[in-house]
Amino acid sequence: MLVAAGHRPLGGATPVLLRRLMTMSLTRIERDQLAANKRAWDSWAPIHLESKFYNVDEFVAGASSLRSIETSEMGDVRNKRLLHLQCHFGLDTLSWARLGADTVGVDNSEVAIDIARRLSAEIGVRSDFLCCDIYELPGPLQLDSFDVVYSSYGVLSWLPELQQWASAAAALLKPGGILYLVEFHPLLDMFDEDTGTRFEFPYFDSERKPLVLDGEVSYADPEADQSTHTLYQWIHTLGDIVTAVASAGLTIEWLHEFDYSPYGCYPWLRERAQDEYVHSDIPAAPHAFSVRARKPAP
Repeated sequence: MLVAAGHRPLGGATPVLLRRLMTMSLTRIERDQLAANKRAWDSWAPIHLESKFYNVDEFVAGASSLRSIETSEMGDVRNKRLLHLQCHFGLDTLSWARLGADTVGVDNSEVAIDIARRLSAEIGVRSDFLCCDIYELPGPLQLDSFDVVYSSYGVLSWLPELQQWASAAAALLKPGGILYLVEFHPLLDMFDEDTGTRFEFPYFDSERKPLVLDGEVSYADPEADQSTHTLYQWIHTLGDIVTAVASAGLTIEWLHEFDYSPYGCYPWLRERAQDEYVHSDIPAAPHAFSVRARKPAP
């Protein structure tokens, strides 16, 4: 049995379920690509800790990293057990904990998880953090033990396969628990990164081939002293995402689309209101979306 930071036992998954989930395996090439991405995230975590983008000083002083979309749609999380997938170095995880949730953050970067644990201790907010590959879940986590599985903004493109992700989330939810995903809209990811004036990237990909991005640096601080990396990102349509969630046995309660991004993640997004960024030329386009799905009661 694994005991994460905070010394609370997380339990163990059944071998039968683990075998079933692992049948949806990745290729060797995909695992190598994921390993390359992990090296980038390991190197970025210390840069992000010091970046203006994440503004950790304000967070330590009491600011929340959460945006209004997720706080309004998630509602009251007090005394709810919440699992945050792909938590990076834990700002959202700890923000939910400040709101009263009993949180566990999962990420595959040891460097990021170490920072998350140190931040948890520094601000005096209790949360467990587990270093684990998403494709190894449920792993050491207890099945049917979470009220909420949460994932947000810029996470799905790092996953080559969504069915196993959704199935793991479903297995970890209590009956009646919810999967909540808020993410950048796939349409936004089609535009060229520099000008936003043309479609550079495809919407559909039937062969599960990643986009290969050479010479990449941290999005949070491109000017920092750092090595460049080759990154691999995968295309998932809105249909792919919703189908993966439904195929995992979860009941989709709603799909919401938003005409703004809560982050100014491209230079061609202009701020129309606080934490609302829109395409300069196509302000009515979908910029973000959210999905809530519930695990049926027996």
